[in-house]
Amino acid sequence: MSKKNAGILGLGIGLPERVLTNKELEKVVATSDEWISGRTGIKERRIAADGETTLTLSEKAAREAMENSGISAAELDLIIVATVTPDMIFPATACLLQDSLKAESAAAFDLEAGCSGFVYGLTLAAQFIENGAYRNVLVIGAEVLSRITDWEDRNTCVLFGDGAGAAVMGTVEEKGFWGFELGSDGSGGDFLKMPAGGGAKPASRNTVEEKLHYIKMDGNQVFKFAVKAMARSAKKVAEKSNIAIEDIDLFIPHQANIRIIESAAKRLKIPPEKVFMNLEYYGNTSAASIPIALYEAWKEGRVKKSDRILMVGFGAGLSWGSVIIEWIG
Repeated sequence: MSKKNAGILGLGIGLPERVLTNKELEKVVATSDEWISGRTGIKERRIAADGETTLTLSEKAAREAMENSGISAAELDLIIVATVTPDMIFPATACLLQDSLKAESAAAFDLEAGCSGFVYGLTLAAQFIENGAYRNVLVIGAEVLSRITDWEDRNTCVLFGDGAGAAVMGTVEEKGFWGFELGSDGSGGDFLKMPAGGGAKPASRNTVEEKLHYIKMDGNQVFKFAVKAMARSAKKVAEKSNIAIEDIDLFIPHQANIRIIESAAKRLKIPPEKVFMNLEYYGNTSAASIPIALYEAWKEGRVKKSDRILMVGFGAGLSWGSVIIEWIG
């Protein structure tokens, strides 16, 4: 069986309407707009309303991506939802989405790789397509992090937001997916975690009272890890793909912190005009971060046919991943 080419056929996003600004946060936690924006680059974030969930945001993003790709639900072979905030532990949110879309021929599963999830998902989709197993795969990064955020913890509550981004990947004539590099270091798992809610610490009165169902993060450790991991992974995927960093047309990193992004870009010697950032408006949306940024770059005309795009994610696990795609639109 000859190897197929995989590429992105269409993009979509699903965003809550509610915007929570830094000024509003000043009223509920000991912080300031100046402190938040100066240290993170974030000015506002989207917050899911009652009734909005990872599933509903995923469906909104999926339907737009399918419309933009020209691929119907009946033509989908696989649905991957990357998330750390599924609607429930089981069934998978991807299965619920498969039903909502009436994608009757599609297999479906959730992927839990933290903020690296969308990059992991794109990589898996590309493998299925390139080996001829599937033709069309829907990959979604979606989160409602506001539901697992401690709004009394100023070190974390200022960082996170909600949203979803989707990509339909399929077979293409030209080479769209150039290469990937994935990795993990579980020794850093304690630096970014939600301690309770799983089999080790199931929900109880104590876990709730101790706020163990919220995000816990060692910001300094994550910062150090992120800068090194992003630069290292980007270099490795460029080498694997036989593409020089200077030949990358657009760099789309995980939107976590402006200082992390600027430090990684400096290490890679990528000029500011080639770096896409939108965290000012959305904060850190974990697995949704990169697909939302890719969508906005496309909508703003920052992505053109034959452009080579480097996307790098990092997050809980600790995990990281990078891909290089060529835009075929």
